[in-house]
Amino acid sequence: MKLKYLMIAAAVLVAPIALTAPVQADGGVFVGVEGGNVALSGYDTVSYFQGEGTPVRGDARFKVEHNGAEFHFSSQENADLFRENPDAYAPQYGGHCAWAMSRGSLAPGDPLVYKIHDGKLYFNINRNVQSIWLGDIDGFIAKADPAWANTPDGKRFGD
Repeated sequence: MKLKYLMIAAAVLVAPIALTAPVQADGGVFVGVEGGNVALSGYDTVSYFQGEGTPVRGDARFKVEHNGAEFHFSSQENADLFRENPDAYAPQYGGHCAWAMSRGSLAPGDPLVYKIHDGKLYFNINRNVQSIWLGDIDGFIAKADPAWANTPDGKRFGD
């Protein structure tokens, strides 16, 4: 019963945010609401994996096109790392919320609400949802992976 109320509360928290969801490039990577085609609101996706894992803003001088989006990086070195192996740095589920994907739903991921797990980058829609997701990361991933694989391109945001 408690889980049912928790799910309802999460849905209530997600619904208002979904109305202002960022747009998405064709490849499923969230682009910033400021317009253009800049992935992850301009954050350097490689920076999540460096140092203490604090994301930093990228610079348009160091950009790489990937899956219909323009990724910005804080250095040429980071841009080169991404270019060499984008799958190692790109967020899972195209930047969609990992918890929502585990429920078979699409919701935008927040580039400041993230977790690196088993070397992969996952986003959640907000910190409340993330607290649920953190309670069973492996279980949610086990559900999200097949849900993402079975999500038709036309059902993803921006398609």
